[in-house]
Amino acid sequence: MNYSLRIPDYYKKDLESVKGDTSINQFIVNAIAEKISALKTVDELEKRAKRGSREHALKILRNAPDM
Repeated sequence: MNYSLRIPDYYKKDLESVKGDTSINQFIVNAIAEKISALKTVDELEKRAKRGSREHALKILRNAPDM
């Protein structure tokens, strides 16, 4: 899959400084992968939160030893 990207000039200096020895293409691919992973994580945590119970969580915390 190929895309033509138009990256604004004002990102050029920052992009060059943070990418290190990585190609711009690989840097962008990694950035996309990180973003997808973050969005999937948020989605999964929201699903788990809906299944959870505040009362159950508080009960577990009440039974936890003081540190």
